[in-house]
Amino acid sequence: MTYVLVHGGQSTARFWDRLVPLLDGDVLAIDLPGRAGRPADLATLTVDDEVASVAADVRAGAASAEGPVVLVAHSSGGLVVPGVVAALAATATPVVHVVLNAASVPPEGGLGLDCMKPSHAARIRQAKDAGIPMVTPGPPADPEAMREAYGGDPLDDETLAFVSDPARVVVDTMNHYFQAVRWSQAGGVAVTYVVNERDRPVPTELQETMLARLPVTPAVVRLDTGHVPAVTHPEALAAVVRDVYRI
Repeated sequence: MTYVLVHGGQSTARFWDRLVPLLDGDVLAIDLPGRAGRPADLATLTVDDEVASVAADVRAGAASAEGPVVLVAHSSGGLVVPGVVAALAATATPVVHVVLNAASVPPEGGLGLDCMKPSHAARIRQAKDAGIPMVTPGPPADPEAMREAYGGDPLDDETLAFVSDPARVVVDTMNHYFQAVRWSQAGGVAVTYVVNERDRPVPTELQETMLARLPVTPAVVRLDTGHVPAVTHPEALAAVVRDVYRI
């Protein structure tokens, strides 16, 4: 078994550092294009570009341990999931289970913008229409701004330093929110959706809307956390990921 971990927006593979040691198989934490020195034009990066990159990394990284993959995605990392499932379906490393944590699930053929609060989506559309480069600003000037940004309990000092580390919070693309995503290409792969019940960036109601869009009925697990349980409650999330075959 290989666990493939796909981070969300403004992040890197280092997002998963607290979760990785708690998993019980081979683990491949992915850096999407533009992270860890991987060249990419973030202003024009597309979901298809990201899918191709993830699939290539899985083929290369899991080649020494051929077998099934559990694909875990956080937040906007969910946009690549159906494409990756389709790309790996006929390989030696097929995805047999998907774990989505507050992850983006647009309507069939819809956009990442459909997975946001309406006010946030409107601001991004306006920025694109105004010709503003489709990238995020990167690390905040004052890390303190992140202490309560995720919802849940305020971050302690150690965790705040963890999430605000420039190795984990980076400039990211907003362009991938404008490409169509089709879960129909993922076939009938099993899905577990982990709902964060005190999530501020992706409110619980929005998570409920997104999990209802899946073409298969997912197993639903609820955690009493903010947006980043992989950081704040890694043991709880690891237990869900390890136990996907028993849910």
